[in-house]
Amino acid sequence: MKTGRNSLSVVQVNYAFDNSLSDPDALLARYTTLTGWSQAVLAAGARRSAVVQRFRRAARIVRNGIEYVFVNRAVASAAAALSPDVAHVNGLEFGARTWRLRRSLPASTAVVVQNHSDSGPMGYAPVARLIGAATRHAVDAFLFAADDHVGRWRRAGFIAPRQRTYQVMEASTAVTAIPRAEAESITGMHGNPAILWVGRLNANKDPLTILDAFERTVTTLPQATLTMVYDASDLLRDVQARVEGRIVLRERVHLAGAVAHERIPAYCSAADIFVLGSRHEGSGYALIEALACGATPAVTDIPSFRVLTAGGAVGVLWQPGDAAGCARALVALARRDLRAERPAVCQHFERHFSWDAIGQRALEIYEDVVQSRVEISERRGD
Repeated sequence: MKTGRNSLSVVQVNYAFDNSLSDPDALLARYTTLTGWSQAVLAAGARRSAVVQRFRRAARIVRNGIEYVFVNRAVASAAAALSPDVAHVNGLEFGARTWRLRRSLPASTAVVVQNHSDSGPMGYAPVARLIGAATRHAVDAFLFAADDHVGRWRRAGFIAPRQRTYQVMEASTAVTAIPRAEAESITGMHGNPAILWVGRLNANKDPLTILDAFERTVTTLPQATLTMVYDASDLLRDVQARVEGRIVLRERVHLAGAVAHERIPAYCSAADIFVLGSRHEGSGYALIEALACGATPAVTDIPSFRVLTAGGAVGVLWQPGDAAGCARALVALARRDLRAERPAVCQHFERHFSWDAIGQRALEIYEDVVQSRVEISERRGD
């Protein structure tokens, strides 16, 4: 028996629960990865794409061809009622619930689980690890943004040695570039090069290393500017003190703070270089948006960023915490004609990380997993 992608019925199962959300429409507006993935799968050719979402009350919405089923407790039975070929569970942390889901589904349904973090099982209690190991065989395959994220989950027992894993980026973006002059007018960003940071001001994103690196470039790049967009501000006082305490930073660094998401395309379109100092990331939403707008990345050499930059073929990678390495990356990029390279950066995004590309990749994975389940069933004589 050979399966085909246009015959597949897919249901996303989302156990994540936010009690602050009381309106289904508000949840869908916030969970753009959930809606984006479902629409991408349908656009790629799935026969059906649906979502079962844990929620405080029952509701049902059909939007853009996707059926969203909201349930309080009976998540597994709601998913089974849709008779999917593939049940796609978000999060490895729901092992017991995924096991119960498997028992509710038809035997022919494949179960895939998508990881959304690169921190792995660190910090998980021993009981959680035991549950993960005990329930892992309910899963046919696991999805990761980067293959390099898999190892620690295997070592912790959440994934068996021979269980299938696949690499696919966990999300994309609907952000698109706007004309450079318009972007500069909206943001006030100028510079040669104009460098952009978008991220939380915390230890993981490491803004102080970025400021150190930028200061090191001032002699070589006297017209460079750095604009920092951020919301969470754990290190805001440290960042402000560093900028205020250095005249070369005070004149060239703009702390923009939080901006409405609809203005992000303008910031990314006005930037020549996108810089980030993350020590770990599940994927890299801000980097994905920057690529979509054609900003060339100078980002850390971590698994998900290696995937997003094709191993540094797009932009330059540098080691986390290495201010000198970051400075070298910024100078190296500034010597290139980055405006001429913008179309190639956008094309890289479209080919590999747009919703269309992710939808196609997801359908390839689903088809492979379903076919494998069929073959195993036939060998067993089920």
